[in-house]
Amino acid sequence: MGKPVAGEVVVLPFPQTDLKMGKPRPALVLVSLPGDDLILSQITSQARFDGFSIGLDQADFMQGRLPVASFIRPNRLFTVDQSVILRSSGQVRSDKLQAVLAAVRDIFS
Repeated sequence: MGKPVAGEVVVLPFPQTDLKMGKPRPALVLVSLPGDDLILSQITSQARFDGFSIGLDQADFMQGRLPVASFIRPNRLFTVDQSVILRSSGQVRSDKLQAVLAAVRDIFS
């Protein structure tokens, strides 16, 4: 697998709060930085009514999919080395990626 690109939904092991390895979870690649780093946004299947979550369903994908309708969490960002990525689950449409990036910008304004 090559380096993931912006808009790609990837699966990686999320650490638990005790820093032990957790279950594989999806995340959206927001930025592919120079070198091996990626900036990701968490994806969850749990509905969040925090004013930040953005719905993600099959219609939002250009290719691939997630097994259930989910929510992108632009308020949950993190940086990882691409080596921790387990696999790709697909690519979201550019309008969905742009909506998430706009939400991230709003959080920082």
